[in-house]
Amino acid sequence: MPILMPSGSEVLFPPPETASAEGLLAIGGDLGSERLLEAYRRGIFPWYSAGQPVLWWSPDPRTVLFPQQLKISRSLRKTLRHGGFRVTLDTAFRAVIEGCAAPRRNSPGAGAGTWITAEMRDAYCRLHAEGYAHSVETWQGNHLVGGLYGVSLGGAFFGESMFSLATDASKVALAHLVRQLEAWNFSLIDCQVASAHLFSLGAEEIPRSRFLALLAAALKAPGRHGAWKLEIPPAATHP
Repeated sequence: MPILMPSGSEVLFPPPETASAEGLLAIGGDLGSERLLEAYRRGIFPWYSAGQPVLWWSPDPRTVLFPQQLKISRSLRKTLRHGGFRVTLDTAFRAVIEGCAAPRRNSPGAGAGTWITAEMRDAYCRLHAEGYAHSVETWQGNHLVGGLYGVSLGGAFFGESMFSLATDASKVALAHLVRQLEAWNFSLIDCQVASAHLFSLGAEEIPRSRFLALLAAALKAPGRHGAWKLEIPPAATHP
């Protein structure tokens, strides 16, 4: 049964293995940076709607993407070569999270966006300012048309959400991120919850026990704290 966590309490979580069948582990607490980072280190993430207390999850199985397993379709490869997109890292974090939070239609894998509350936006913007949360931006000219954001610890990246205002814009962002993480020797991308969109890009479900073991190993890597810049050549995303 999920435990109750009052705000301002000591930052402690129950073992992930005690989560409910749906993956719900704990209820309550706050989104302070210390609590959020401890949650990610333990394979736990917040996911709730406006008007609810903070809900903390650790589902079994867990959806992950191993960087070397990224699938780039023929059409996406063509878009990467000739789509006219420009990709950056950590240049418009708040705009990306607001894009992810905005209600939208016909955006595969992105969801409705309404679960990203104002409280969550502020919390992840704090993590970004502290060097732990990062964004990938896809541009057409000077217009932000897609992107994604997440949290980085050690050699693990925890994806939170993505959005697209142009065809394949979020996929282009993900392709650049994955190849950059691969170049930086990251071993694990946590996708949290399964979707056909993520599976089409190479994500897979693994038992929570395996995920936690892989996460523990990834956290031993030195990581890349602070602002990120794209270091891979454009052709690296579509060899």
